[in-house]
Amino acid sequence: MYMSFIHPLNVIGSYAVHAYKNSKRFAFFLLQAIYIGLTKPLKFQALLQQIEQIGIDSLNIVILTGTFTGMVFALQSYIGFSRIGGEQFIGSVTALAMARELGPVLTGLMVTGRACSAIAAELGTMRITEQIDALVTLRINTFSYLIAPRIFAGILVLPCLSLFCSICGIIGGYFVVAYSLNLSGEQYVANIIQFCKLNDIMGGLIKSAFFGLILTWVGCYKGYYTHGGARGVGKATTEAVVLSSVLILVINFFLTKLLDHL
Repeated sequence: MYMSFIHPLNVIGSYAVHAYKNSKRFAFFLLQAIYIGLTKPLKFQALLQQIEQIGIDSLNIVILTGTFTGMVFALQSYIGFSRIGGEQFIGSVTALAMARELGPVLTGLMVTGRACSAIAAELGTMRITEQIDALVTLRINTFSYLIAPRIFAGILVLPCLSLFCSICGIIGGYFVVAYSLNLSGEQYVANIIQFCKLNDIMGGLIKSAFFGLILTWVGCYKGYYTHGGARGVGKATTEAVVLSSVLILVINFFLTKLLDHL
């Protein structure tokens, strides 16, 4: 009886200790990358290469996501506002939703699916083929060479992608309002200018920078500590996408609460 009670406690304690060690290593990994990125000159060529891979290569999917999200949001807003006679507010509601929430969050999730998984797979492959060990043997700082450029590129490029997503969403909403719903396009634009403030755009850009940090941090961490051969690379890639997506959604809530009070 006594032993049957102790065993579950041992299992829970073991999981708690394991989770604590992993969290500590996860946080230390980011601190080490940021410290090295700020104290040592960044590999400029590597930074540009990562900006291209994370940002420019994701531009098409971000534009498509933003455009169709804005179009759908404008249609749904029309259904709601037409019941209370508030169709003139479709422009401001669409713009605020895209700039403050939909643009940053959807961009973060889409880039996670494309770039975070690619980072984890690339670093994971380098780990299991011992290329990272070879860099260490050659006394090359792997954090300066591999990790810091990816994390800083993510922080820099996500706000730009989010801005593109929001603009495309607003333009998509305009086409729906003007050419599908046959409402006034001029009123749509005037309503946006009247109610959208600079703080709304800045809040979305700040969120995007955090999302860029999260998805590159998680992708680098999972790839860097990959083990178990080809199956390990697949597992690390899947875990990177899932963990990054969940963290983006959770942290978005706290950032929204924090930015609303600034």
